Amino acid sequence: MRHPPHSALLMACAVSAATLIPLAGAAAPASAAAPACTVEYSVTGQWGDGFQGAVKVTNNGPARGSWSLSFDFVDGQRVTQGWSAKWSQSGTTVTAGNEAWNGALATGASVSAGFVGSWSGANTVPTAFKLNGATCNTDTTDPTDPTDPTDPTDPTDPTDPTGPGDGAAPALKVSGNKLVDASGATRRILGVNRSGAEFMCVQGHGIFDGPVDDAAIKAIADWKSNAVRIPLNEECWLGLDNIKPEYGGANYRTAVKQLVDRVAAHGMTAVLELHWSYGQYTGNSAGCSDVHASCQKPMPDATYAPSFWSSVADTFKARPEVVFDLFNEPYPDRATSSASEAWACWKDGGTCPGIGYEVAGMQDLVDAVRATGAPNLILAGGLAYSNDLRQWLAHKPSDPAGNLAAAWHVYNFNTCSSEACWDEQLAPVAAQVPLVAGEIGENTCSHAFIDRVMKWFDDRKQSYLGWTWNTWDCSSGPALISNYDGTPTGFGVGLRDHLKALGD
Repeated sequence: MRHPPHSALLMACAVSAATLIPLAGAAAPASAAAPACTVEYSVTGQWGDGFQGAVKVTNNGPARGSWSLSFDFVDGQRVTQGWSAKWSQSGTTVTAGNEAWNGALATGASVSAGFVGSWSGANTVPTAFKLNGATCNTDTTDPTDPTDPTDPTDPTDPTDPTGPGDGAAPALKVSGNKLVDASGATRRILGVNRSGAEFMCVQGHGIFDGPVDDAAIKAIADWKSNAVRIPLNEECWLGLDNIKPEYGGANYRTAVKQLVDRVAAHGMTAVLELHWSYGQYTGNSAGCSDVHASCQKPMPDATYAPSFWSSVADTFKARPEVVFDLFNEPYPDRATSSASEAWACWKDGGTCPGIGYEVAGMQDLVDAVRATGAPNLILAGGLAYSNDLRQWLAHKPSDPAGNLAAAWHVYNFNTCSSEACWDEQLAPVAAQVPLVAGEIGENTCSHAFIDRVMKWFDDRKQSYLGWTWNTWDCSSGPALISNYDGTPTGFGVGLRDHLKALGD
């Protein structure tokens, strides 16, 4: 899926397991008046000289048409960027004012916003907050107290996710046209995409778009999702020179591993996918003219993509519950008018018509994964942004592990977006190999289209994941949620209710 304009993306980053420092108002005696407002402040990531923070404000007083939250830092911290509010700082005082779209705050209603900041020496949390000038009642628990159960340095912190393997995520294996677990029981991949790690790092803004702490991942699991697809950027994973060191290389890899751990701790399958890659392409349907991994390219590059998959596979080869999705949305068919040339490029790579860089084909990437000894399930999407699988079976890469499935994407604006097309083009593939719709969505901010997609896949016991678990404008770029606590958009409510119905 192509992303909404940069200005619409909510900027955030986190490179460590999140630490929640609740500052909710303490319970008042029965005779005491309720506080005008309650604020929860959390540090959702901290690294080097930077950190990510979030605030949740609950209005306990009269309804407000606009709001402004203020607080003070005591250790010289600085807000460098923020989202879901207009952030500013004067001296030690930080102010977050509402955006045009979230100014109304009814009695009992809450609003959340986040920011990225810098710190040095200490990062003491603020303890005094004001909403429109009214003092908010907050808990002043000392986050550095070693007995505090939410102390970020306390290894027994109950907000930390359990370690890898403590969840129930199964190791998936292809058996005919189904996915099965170690016991032979049929499994399906049903869940969401969590976009961000493919673009934030290369744009120099961080690693993730919005929070990926344990609470945020639990919200996904609460929808009865059993899988989270995580788009990645090869330059960030490999730590190339054009990526800020704090967002690339070891820092990026550690952040991704921690996210995978949190996903697994909630019993969900992590699907790691190469989304943005290196290589200059300026031909038909080009997303950008940049040689760097700053947009969707028609095919993965031979320069870095095999190294990316060798590294990812080596990192997770002892974690067979992790799934590898080789390349987001190939479109070599836009570079050449010949279907045979496009499919040959897709499978074997090399010098491809209309593409000015050396291409790594799907066979190259399968070989890179298997050369590490990784047995993990591999997904491979077809042409036309993974919407065309007509020659997928004829060009299926050879997999010595026999653990390869087909990936497919569909939106209401795609060419193959009707049951008649699915019956003609998808059914033959789904009859022979497992089929995973890695992205399903629509740009109507409703869910009538994905309802049809889910029914077709349910009838054939195949898999799908909704795009995307990000708080974007669901009418310009399909977004499932309006808040990272799991509040669905009009589009997301369709997927949420359907997953919950299947899980009940």
